[in-house]
Amino acid sequence: MPTPLIFDASEDDFSLSVLSASHAQPVLVDFWADWCAPCRTLTPVLENVIRAYAGALRLAKVEVDENMRLAGRYGLKGFPTAILFGHGVELARFSGAKPESFVRSFINGYLT
Repeated sequence: MPTPLIFDASEDDFSLSVLSASHAQPVLVDFWADWCAPCRTLTPVLENVIRAYAGALRLAKVEVDENMRLAGRYGLKGFPTAILFGHGVELARFSGAKPESFVRSFINGYLT
C-alpha cells in the first residue's frame, strides 16, 4: 500500500510516521489548531505545495490541542508552525501563515 502524501500524525506515532520516515524522504509537519485562523489559511497552501512536489516530501498534520506534549517537545510558541524533518532531525521551521511562494522557496532549500 502506498504511503499517503498528506496524513495525520500524533504523539503516539510521531517517532515512526515522521522521524523514522524522514530518513527515506523529508516530512513537513504542520502543527495547527482548529481555533487558529492563520492555521486555516496555511493548511491549504501546504497541501497544494505537497501535491505539486509529487512525492518528493510528505506532509504530517498535527493538531496541537490533542498533542500538547509534542508541541512542547519542539518548543512551539505560536501556531501554525511548520517544521521540516530530514534524516530524523529538524532541518528548519517557520511560523505563521505564508504564501505559496514562501513555502516553495523554504522547501527548495532542503530538497536535493
